[in-house]
Amino acid sequence: MSALWHIHLTVNGRPVELDVPPLTSLAQILRDHLGLTGTKISCNKGECGACSVIMNGELVNSCLVLAPQADGADILTIEGLGQPGALHPLQAAFIEEGAIQCGYCTPGMVLAGVALLRQTPNPTEEQIKQGIAGNLCRCTGYQKIVRAIQRCAEQLAKTGQRP
Repeated sequence: MSALWHIHLTVNGRPVELDVPPLTSLAQILRDHLGLTGTKISCNKGECGACSVIMNGELVNSCLVLAPQADGADILTIEGLGQPGALHPLQAAFIEEGAIQCGYCTPGMVLAGVALLRQTPNPTEEQIKQGIAGNLCRCTGYQKIVRAIQRCAEQLAKTGQRP
């Protein structure tokens, strides 16, 4: 029987305390312990981006972050975007541009876009491609995803909102 690690997190603005084995990944914590299944587990090697979340303001592959590394972190998942009854502007842009196919990569892709827009509010097409490079999509061909991020950036610039 292994020792448990007591961790404190803030997930989507809410404080959380858990006791988990030290080799538990952040993806497992989110899905199995907190029921936040928008974070997908696919490759479990940090190669596909399906498990992407924003941790302390940075995009991370949550399958590679272990419980002790997440202790004290501020985590944003797809469930934490937007407001009750209102989509985040990037989520709305994904729908408007038809950037959603099977949907498996969508949560991680949206969070990659949000992280990019927070760092670069008016990204070029090349910057968008770089910003989502760690997130694989097998259905869309990426063109609609790039357009969705461009659309969101334009909308945010017009309204003065931050992503």
